[in-house]
Amino acid sequence: MQPAAPESLVLDRFGLTGSALERVLGTALERRADWADCYFELGSVQTASLEDGIVKKATRNVRQGVGVRVMAGARSGYAYSDEVSLERLELAARTARCIADHGTDSTALTARSLAVEVGHDLYPLAGSLLDTPLAAQVALLERLDKIARAEDPAITHVLVGLGLEHNVILVAGPDGLLVGDVRPLLRIGISCIAERNGVRTQGTSGGGGRYEFAELLDGRAERFARTAARQAIVNLDAAPAPAGTMTVVLGPGWPGILLHEAIGHGLEGDFNRKRTSAFTDRIGTLVASEHCTVIDDGTLPGRRGSLNVDDEGTPTSRTVLIENGILRGYLQDRQNAALMGMSLTGNGRRESFSHLPMPRMTNTFMLAGEETPEDIIRSVDRGLYAVSFGGGQVDITSGKFVFSASEAYLIEGGRVGRPVRDATLIGNGPDVLTRISRVGADLALDEGIGTCGKDGQSVPVGVGLPTVRIDGLTVGGTGT
Repeated sequence: MQPAAPESLVLDRFGLTGSALERVLGTALERRADWADCYFELGSVQTASLEDGIVKKATRNVRQGVGVRVMAGARSGYAYSDEVSLERLELAARTARCIADHGTDSTALTARSLAVEVGHDLYPLAGSLLDTPLAAQVALLERLDKIARAEDPAITHVLVGLGLEHNVILVAGPDGLLVGDVRPLLRIGISCIAERNGVRTQGTSGGGGRYEFAELLDGRAERFARTAARQAIVNLDAAPAPAGTMTVVLGPGWPGILLHEAIGHGLEGDFNRKRTSAFTDRIGTLVASEHCTVIDDGTLPGRRGSLNVDDEGTPTSRTVLIENGILRGYLQDRQNAALMGMSLTGNGRRESFSHLPMPRMTNTFMLAGEETPEDIIRSVDRGLYAVSFGGGQVDITSGKFVFSASEAYLIEGGRVGRPVRDATLIGNGPDVLTRISRVGADLALDEGIGTCGKDGQSVPVGVGLPTVRIDGLTVGGTGT
């Protein structure tokens, strides 16, 4: 039997009809408004965690509600309610309209009719992830705990967490716009502590995406456990990282988080419309090395950052941001695209029904080059090879960033040498792009652990990178 369409799931749940939504939108658009929409959400999240072989927590949370947005030029009014009824919708529409009315910006925003045809189904699961038996979840967590501990006797503590999500959204707008999506999402994370001779270190790994629970059981979850344990053991023997300006090689996959943070946010439409990005007014100009082509693609099947439609009902797309070093475009939501006279890219995203959408990344990565990773390593006499990253900070306006490497090695004489700890990469995003001198043929996307924060909202994202060589990057460390 075919699963129910998201449109009927939402409307039937709350006893609403298409004509009722038309009345609500009519109320929102009564005075000086260019656009209005309703965003419905029905979501459930189930989590389970195991610490040192003992199940510590199992939770299940439900989230439901609706938000009504009214746009008038650059102004937005927004009101939301976790009680969904026609009365509450009408109240939210009047409130949002009032907020938009009382702004000071009078820039005209041309509302356009949108006929939506979603040409992709990126996560066609047979049922809900929440149907996964709790016994199967706990069995997986217990197995991963044993696998991590078996890697080395120095592993003293293991924490494993699993999250399963089933989210139904529906966007209703003018001219009969009614677009829904059913979004599965799973994530597993593993943290290992290793201790030896009074030294304690940590290793982390994990992954996930919009796919069946059974796909975790094909060996990938076990790989995450071994990776976390190995990283903790490697860091036990690591020496303090040297400090100074040096050549840095980034490994494939998760190190793409540096690309995401250092330049990705600066390519979002709102920062450029407000002229606060280092990339403002630079479309068509050289902003990076000719080796760099950067893509944001929300259409990759099963990926954590992928969506059939964004949170404004626009189908996601593959957007070329930088092509052979030249800036080609920005990531757009409906409001910023209209105000900037640019096309929608399907990047209007929000954390939940209680948040306004804004331009956000989906899966952001650099395309592969033609060199082998081995040749890139061999080209470096002395430098740093960064395999994985932990936390970081970025200033969107200037592009300045600081990132800490959670796993890194010295490169000595063209070979990967001893591991180092506490290495920090310091630089400027636009400047770093110009310093990329070699790009490998080994593009990899991360395993599915990325969560992006912006203006207090968090959304799942993906990152990716081939092996790249960056010349003259500042490295902070305490060694020599």
